[in-house]
Amino acid sequence: MGNTVGTRASGTWRTRRGMRTRAALATALVLTAVTPWTVSGVAQAAAPATAAAAADSFTAQWTTQTVAPGVEVRTGVLRHADAAPTWTVTVQAAAVNRLTGAASWAPVGDRSWAEATTQQLRDAGFAPQLEEVVWPDYADTPRGAMGWRLRVGSYPTQAAATSAGKALTAAGFRTAVDWTGYDAEQPADRESVHVAVVDPHRFQGTVEGTHHGNVAQRETTSSVAAGLGSLIGVNAGFFITSDADGVQGTSAGVAAYDGELQSMAAGSRAALILENGGRNARIADLTTTVTARAGAAAFQVQGINRVPGKVRNCGRPGVTPTEQPRQDLTCRVGDDLVKFTPQFGAALPSGSGTQVVLDAADRVVSVGARGGTVPVGGSVLQGIGAAADWLSSHAELGKKIKLKDVVRDTHGRKVELGPGDSIVSAAPTLVEDGQIHIDAAAEGTLDPLDLSFGYAWSNARQPRTMAGIDREGRLILATVDGRQPGVSEGFTLAEAAHFMRSLGAVQALNLDGGGSSAMAVDGRLVNITSDATGERPVGDTLQVLPARRG
Repeated sequence: MGNTVGTRASGTWRTRRGMRTRAALATALVLTAVTPWTVSGVAQAAAPATAAAAADSFTAQWTTQTVAPGVEVRTGVLRHADAAPTWTVTVQAAAVNRLTGAASWAPVGDRSWAEATTQQLRDAGFAPQLEEVVWPDYADTPRGAMGWRLRVGSYPTQAAATSAGKALTAAGFRTAVDWTGYDAEQPADRESVHVAVVDPHRFQGTVEGTHHGNVAQRETTSSVAAGLGSLIGVNAGFFITSDADGVQGTSAGVAAYDGELQSMAAGSRAALILENGGRNARIADLTTTVTARAGAAAFQVQGINRVPGKVRNCGRPGVTPTEQPRQDLTCRVGDDLVKFTPQFGAALPSGSGTQVVLDAADRVVSVGARGGTVPVGGSVLQGIGAAADWLSSHAELGKKIKLKDVVRDTHGRKVELGPGDSIVSAAPTLVEDGQIHIDAAAEGTLDPLDLSFGYAWSNARQPRTMAGIDREGRLILATVDGRQPGVSEGFTLAEAAHFMRSLGAVQALNLDGGGSSAMAVDGRLVNITSDATGERPVGDTLQVLPARRG
């Protein structure tokens, strides 16, 4: 299971298949050793049970805090004694975005590119190294070699690597400065994790997804937690961060709060469903349909609380350049009907099209230009293209336009929402029926045919937030810090899946991550977030709330 290092005429080829497998296995083994939630104080991880795991020589210590009956928080740092990360310079491969046709760059390329570029680097006086990169154990991607990664040098500091990168750039190569501790092919140096477990059989409070009253705002996880008096809070689903993509803070996927659908699904993607105040939790891929009816005429609503014509993360019929889910891509659509709820606490989008204002009984109050605000207790429909024509033809003052929302899982079963129920979503699925099942391609977080898209998001170590459910129905919320060389490097998607399964999760999904990853305990941020400006304001959050008196 060790590294194989060989020399070829075109450079040095390093195979690291064993390293990737060992790292995932070792993570699972060490965490399994401390999974009983009755353990308190400081727990030292047991020695790995196999030679492959022992080769990684890492330890983990955990501290356990009981926040409330049935609610525990564990904090630990995984340390890999044999990790030796350094700074290096990665030569980028020219690529073309498969959907847009735009020129782009990828951190790995095919073998012919690797061999040709290696020779060019040697001719320019550099000493390149080529590394085979293999596909992680995803459920819906190829097996074997993903491509070849080309690097130059090993440096003790980022500044030294940056200086070397400038020399490569001056010689005509496209480069990026990387910390090898983020590579899936070798063990991480350190990984700082926080795990909260909520036992519905003992906990008397509730767990809910929330946008804190306004779906068109961003707020930090800890400030929401403090404002609600929350025991535990973590960031939740994907959301819009740029005005160019819509209204900042609005969800980019299916979302429901207190039984009301507030955002539609971006294709069939993973979602955490919390019913009965979180006492019943499950994970499923969800789709949504919303139908507007005026008498016998009907029209499909394509969005809730978003800018007409802009569909973040795609995944809706009729949009371009793809109808499939696509992470962090804003698709466009010319014919679009969007509903706005009373929880949309911002100015309504303006522009061409038609707007219909409805009262609490779904009766048409006004028909006109887009803009203004959602009336208290009412709702708004905005249409562009054919949807605008439909509204103009069928919206009559005093008459009803009835709206029906339907949420279904991939088995076609309806998800009935009631008071206290909530849904938050992200991607991809990590664990299904007790087995590792990462459907990264189907849920749009990477593209096997375009390695310029999603490589770092999915395959490199990143800060992440995860949610899972074990066989006893306990909810597991976990964060791992990342983007902090020598402090905490994060998880790949594969490592996140193994981590959650090692904690006993039989279902798990990846929530929003990166600079959004945050956990608050008793209203106070307990992890180290990765944004240079501090804790990132996010869209929605998951909050564990104490029982309310009376």
